[in-house]
Amino acid sequence: MTQSTGPGTRPRSFLGEVRDAVTPRATLLVLGVIALMLLFITSYVGALHHPKLRDAPFGVAAPPPVAERTVTRLQELPGSPLDPRAVADEESARRQIEDRDIDGALVVDPEGTTDTLLVATGGGTALATTLERLLTETERDERRTLRVEDVVPASAQDSNGLSSFYLVVGWCVGGYLCAAILAISAGARASTPHRALIRLGAMAVVAVLGGLGGALIAGPALDALPDGFAGLWGLGALIIFAVGAATLALQAALGVVGIGVAILLVVILGNPSSGGALPTPLLPPFWAALGPALPPGAGTWAARSVVYFRGNDVTVPLLVLSAWAVAGTAVTVLMSALRRRPEPEPGRPAEG
Repeated sequence: MTQSTGPGTRPRSFLGEVRDAVTPRATLLVLGVIALMLLFITSYVGALHHPKLRDAPFGVAAPPPVAERTVTRLQELPGSPLDPRAVADEESARRQIEDRDIDGALVVDPEGTTDTLLVATGGGTALATTLERLLTETERDERRTLRVEDVVPASAQDSNGLSSFYLVVGWCVGGYLCAAILAISAGARASTPHRALIRLGAMAVVAVLGGLGGALIAGPALDALPDGFAGLWGLGALIIFAVGAATLALQAALGVVGIGVAILLVVILGNPSSGGALPTPLLPPFWAALGPALPPGAGTWAARSVVYFRGNDVTVPLLVLSAWAVAGTAVTVLMSALRRRPEPEPGRPAEG
């Protein structure tokens, strides 16, 4: 079918109309979206479809001969679900769980037939439930029974232990969306160092306000995360700025494609590997190794530590988030300087 465009003009083919309606640039962007969609499905299904416990740090509190036998028995479990080690006593086991050095512990009663499993649902209900199921079966094989004690319980309003994860996801989404809006509102690349610094300053303001808002909603408003308000506020500000600065850097280096790369890192790879829906010992090796290095994983670990573990073991995740923030800031400013454009002639509008 052809279409005449006016008197004296030659009719245009359907393919010609398609080329006018869908430019090569639009075609490439659509193909990029399709690729991101398929990567999203692959990453989420691959990480979360078959939880399997692997090498979870686990303590055994018992007299030395009993502890040695128990550790050996747990090391020989099929699939290596636990990474067991002897601890001095029950008090030491509790302390190591609170310090996030181990995910759980078995306190063996050598004079009886009932042992105690110590877990921490504040670190993820799925992990605590999996440990309970595994140790119940193991104890049954030894003709012993198991009593479970939650050393660091999740809030009653956070029964699945997921509120920290959802809070961090919201902060990450806010970070890259705000950065994308700031960048594309006047062109996908920051054209001058001055403009880049203004955008980074705007991201800092957004980060402070977003961190405060998220902490207020999850804490006082909904009472999902009742403790650690000030720590959550600061953490939220760092997460938002880190993700925002990284997104600005990617846009400065890659243009509009940088938005897709930010989504790839934060959403497609970062969320399923974060340890939120499934704590790290339940993830496949690729996602378990990747998660702590990305903002959602570092943020989720730090948020749970702030709320439930008295701020223990937050140094590494805070350093990871700070590295994203510093690197994003540096690359944004550097790329804007390298791509600096000449001043427009009088009467001519500036680009970007």
